[in-house]
Amino acid sequence: MPFREVNSKMIEATVVPGQRLFSQRGAMLAYRGDVTFTPNTTGGQGGLMSMIGRRVAGEATPLMTVEGSGTVMFGHGGHHIQVVALTGDTLYVEADRLLAFDGTLEQGTMFMGSQGGVMGMVRGQVTGQGLFTTTLRGHGSVAVMAHGGVIELPISPGRSVHVDPQAYVAHHGDVRNKLSTALGWRDMVGRGSGEAFQLELSGSGAVYVQASEEKL
Repeated sequence: MPFREVNSKMIEATVVPGQRLFSQRGAMLAYRGDVTFTPNTTGGQGGLMSMIGRRVAGEATPLMTVEGSGTVMFGHGGHHIQVVALTGDTLYVEADRLLAFDGTLEQGTMFMGSQGGVMGMVRGQVTGQGLFTTTLRGHGSVAVMAHGGVIELPISPGRSVHVDPQAYVAHHGDVRNKLSTALGWRDMVGRGSGEAFQLELSGSGAVYVQASEEKL
């Protein structure tokens, strides 16, 4: 794993010759060694089609390619950072929550409606999250950002997880999502804000939830 958590809001990445990382532009805080930073215009490992998909999705978060030999410290906006290790599976994450990821991972874009049908499209309209989600697949590490820290909740067959859509950060595994109404549930816990929706995730995998409803 090239990422080491320095503290809850900063990570250090090890860069070695012949390998590369991708990071959100402006996320580099400091570095040691012979490291280069190049604006990326090809959408990461996914190439041109990934870039086109991201731009159609409105998720063209600027990336930079990091190469060379040394160590780089990343952080952005004082957000909490969670490092996720992938072992051949796929991570689904909103593009603006990506801080950095291994160049070995294949990057793509998924239309949320294909996972959640009509409800997937409704989710995008209601929660303000994009109808498209960035996907990262393969073996490697991903650093994602969130407000107030992140908790990983396992999802198993017969035991779905319901999440406030604004608190959703990312998920991985063989997981399906749908938006369901929950009339009055927020009022019952004293946090009524006019939202009456839950994001229901079922299948086998895990979902990452932030300790806040703030958007990045």
